[in-house]
Amino acid sequence: MPDVKCNVSNCTYWGEGNNCVADSILVEIDRHANNSYDMSADGSLQGDAAHKDRAEDTAETCCHTFRAKH
Repeated sequence: MPDVKCNVSNCTYWGEGNNCVADSILVEIDRHANNSYDMSADGSLQGDAAHKDRAEDTAETCCHTFRAKH
């Protein structure tokens, strides 16, 4: 898996050195930011999560892998 950097330190998957330590990562367009998607244990997309969108630039995307630390 490639190195994925993350600056959101209150995420469950945030690791030392600002590394994302999630097994899989779901990036979505902002229009779907409030949608709740499911991924299986092997990282495959389930149901409505298995779709394709297009973004014109970085500002139109968001990370759906985020889970707040408790």
